[in-house]
Amino acid sequence: MKSFFKTFGAALLAFFVGTVLMWLMLFSVVGGIAASFGPKQVAVPSDAVLVVDFRNGIVDSPDNRFGAFDVNRRRLETSNTMLEVVDGIRMAASDPSIKGIYINVEGAGAVNHAQVEELRGELLRFRESGKFVVAYNEVYSQPVYWLSSAADKLFIHPEGFLDWRGVAANVMFYKGLLDKLGAEVEIVRHGTFKSAVEPYITDRMSPANRLQMNTLVNSLWDVMVTDIAESRRIPAGKLREYAGRMEVRGPEDAVRLGFADGTAYRDEMTGILSALCRGEEFSEAADTEVSGLNTVSLSDYIAAHAQPRKISRNKVAVVYAEGQIVDGESYSGAVGGATLASQIARARKDDDVKAVVLRVNSPGGSALASDVVWREMELCREVKPVVVSMGGVAASGGYYISAPADVILADRTTQTGSIGVFGMKLNLEKTLRDKAGITVDVAKTDPSADMGSIVRALTPAERAFLQAQVERTYATFVGHVGAGRNMTFEQVDSIGQGRVWLGTEAEKNGLVDGFGGGADAVSLAADRAGIAEDFRVYEILSEPDSFALFLSMLSARTEGFASTRIRGRWDEAFVRYDVLRRTLEQEGIMALMPYMITFE
Repeated sequence: MKSFFKTFGAALLAFFVGTVLMWLMLFSVVGGIAASFGPKQVAVPSDAVLVVDFRNGIVDSPDNRFGAFDVNRRRLETSNTMLEVVDGIRMAASDPSIKGIYINVEGAGAVNHAQVEELRGELLRFRESGKFVVAYNEVYSQPVYWLSSAADKLFIHPEGFLDWRGVAANVMFYKGLLDKLGAEVEIVRHGTFKSAVEPYITDRMSPANRLQMNTLVNSLWDVMVTDIAESRRIPAGKLREYAGRMEVRGPEDAVRLGFADGTAYRDEMTGILSALCRGEEFSEAADTEVSGLNTVSLSDYIAAHAQPRKISRNKVAVVYAEGQIVDGESYSGAVGGATLASQIARARKDDDVKAVVLRVNSPGGSALASDVVWREMELCREVKPVVVSMGGVAASGGYYISAPADVILADRTTQTGSIGVFGMKLNLEKTLRDKAGITVDVAKTDPSADMGSIVRALTPAERAFLQAQVERTYATFVGHVGAGRNMTFEQVDSIGQGRVWLGTEAEKNGLVDGFGGGADAVSLAADRAGIAEDFRVYEILSEPDSFALFLSMLSARTEGFASTRIRGRWDEAFVRYDVLRRTLEQEGIMALMPYMITFE
């Protein structure tokens, strides 16, 4: 009996202690969550190095922030917007507490090529302040190296790797799979280059699409090579030769050929950075025992300098179009035509808003939703300056909604154009009958009452009807672009036909006016409105309550983490599946970019 009471007492004590600890942990986490919605209390040390690490990635719109709860700090860490990042780096250039920047982007969150380009430009501008920029990584992917090449000095791990072999863009085709399933995708389209439909009807690129893709990858490669050649003082021709022969086979090759200034272990970088903070010359043999190096992450630096918005009645409104364009209201990852049009109308009707910037990062989507937004852009431009800032992609419907702007700014690596439309219909009649033994019969009042059914093919009359709709939508699209860009129908059509252009080519053919990021677009809009010396930025966003925002960020972060784990090995298949799913879910005429083009 003693043994029983002894065991029971121990179990009861363990239960009591465990319960107390559980509640203490719960209160700690809840307290951290509650505190996370207030301003972060971050102190920037003196003589500090600003660390650019992209731990939580960069987004265009604050509505699309990702978040993760940091248990150690008891706060929600969120991604920063591109505007915040640019403002932070510009502020650091004149901040006496910041001695320099350290680029170390291993394990980076989501950052696209256009964001890399914008950030690289800001790092070069930061160097003009006389402060240092140093880069270090164990492994450099080509986009990360492109960014890091903006540094004064660049180091690599002695057993690390620097990828230098050119760029490629792969296209996945589904026709073989559809044939095996007995499924058929019926297509109506306008545009020689409108290749969004090709994966469903063929097993390889058409000649037109191959021309388009080759131009895109070569244009991007030209931008990267030109930038790196200038920063690293390596002739562009040599850079191309090194890639063609894959000569950068190890860190020693990277140093010998001029890609890197030396090899170092991570701990040795402390000595190098410390020497620079003291204003001393450094070498690879810098004192590694130096302690007391002060660092601050870019996210923390932005949080530490978050201030109440500038007091001014003059506002430059920033509206975001990030994601595929869909009919109706916006939802996670998609831009609702009704939602976006309403936000632009809000800016138009606000007398304190003197100019509007539309930041577009969208491959397009519903042609109807795009036209709804286009109309509101037209109305807005009639009463105040409107500037479009293009992010990584502003194509098809993304270009449709941009066309009315007074000025369009893009990055050199922005994917834009794709002026073309198409419609798709899935026919599963054979699949259901032969694979599952399912047949469908129908009663109808008229021959085409069930047009769009997935269990039968289009009739010739229905196909002609849909083709007429496509032609009408294409003519409207081209007409809108012509009016916005002061071009004839024939001029737009010659660069349209669904063709995707990189920003470098789009600037030459008149689709964009020049190069610049979001901050440049805001400055330009303020200047055109005559308020350059007295204005504040006013972001028009959706406004969920704090708890809903927290849940959405955790959900997005969990999804992002799972995606990263999966996509680390199956990246291409994951992306193609998502594009396939979204495309087949859409109804009506589409103004959608051929596919999301990612470069390695």
